Amino acid sequence: MILSTELSIIVPTYNESGNVQALLELIRGSLPDCEWEVVFVDDDSPDGTSRIVREIAARDRRVRCIQRLGRRGLSSACVEGMLSTVSPYLCVMDADLQHDTALLPDMLARLKAGDLDLVIGSRYVDAGSTGDLGRARAWMSRLATRLSRLLTGLDVRDPMSGFFMMRRPFFENVMHRISGRGFKILLDALMSAEPPAVYVELPYRMRTRSRGESKLSARVLWDFLIMLIDKLAGRMVPARFISFATVGFSGIFVQIFALWILHRVMSAAFVPADAVATLVAMTTNFSLNNYFTYADRRLSGKAFLRGLLSFYAACAFGAIINVSLAATIVAWGYPWWLAGSLGAVAGAVWNYAITAVFTWPKGA
Repeated sequence: MILSTELSIIVPTYNESGNVQALLELIRGSLPDCEWEVVFVDDDSPDGTSRIVREIAARDRRVRCIQRLGRRGLSSACVEGMLSTVSPYLCVMDADLQHDTALLPDMLARLKAGDLDLVIGSRYVDAGSTGDLGRARAWMSRLATRLSRLLTGLDVRDPMSGFFMMRRPFFENVMHRISGRGFKILLDALMSAEPPAVYVELPYRMRTRSRGESKLSARVLWDFLIMLIDKLAGRMVPARFISFATVGFSGIFVQIFALWILHRVMSAAFVPADAVATLVAMTTNFSLNNYFTYADRRLSGKAFLRGLLSFYAACAFGAIINVSLAATIVAWGYPWWLAGSLGAVAGAVWNYAITAVFTWPKGA
């Protein structure tokens, strides 16, 4: 008879094949007296991570693999992993061997002994450390930590930690409000908690990554910022639309810069220069949305070219909607700034809705 597990450890992975066996050995050594399981949630790693996990799972019932096809994202992977379990205690940690598994028994004991919802492995409390984390990554981590504390008002020293343990009732309390976007699910969960979470932070020293590559990237930081905006806005607007609109706003500066180069520096006539600058901005917007906003549906090869053409068409029609609506509102006697703003919003909504269907359809 297989007993129910007490602790489920959720490990999101992408290209971590070289770390799987070593991580399991560390967990086995750290939890000799606990009925545990490890659920690896792999985003279809090309290096065969899921295959290696399944080979180990065939010999060890405490190991499971969820291989996701056509889906990406650390936060959503953690949520799917936790939903697949029945354990009363849930832990999230990375596969890169940087989290200290020796802290696991203490984290579990603190949850079992008191009224805590959450125990956080923290790098920024006394005796905690980022270890040998590179200067650039350490700076970005501290910046994101300060920004999140400033914007959210949370009194958590390390809200960006990827190493924490929670009670199942706490997860069930926040799971429908978690956005599922971005790199740091802990901050998302803390901002989703109603009432606020009762937590404690325990210090740990980050280990040095020996294999694989860091997941920290420009897209990860972008997702973090969009998630913050999404939570602070009360989720009244889809997070993907926020990203789409932000990229669109940046296109204004791209167009002005391109126009300055063509018209002022290269002395091209204004009308053709403005037309080319507009095309440059649209192309830049498409590329940024393809990388950031629709990372889970990213187009490449011929699909990229087809998507670019459909994006041009959608935005051209969106511009017509923008100008026509603005002109109508002005004709009704409303201020020009209100007409322009409403026209821009209408054009942005059109572009977002149409490109979501035709440029980046689900399953793309």
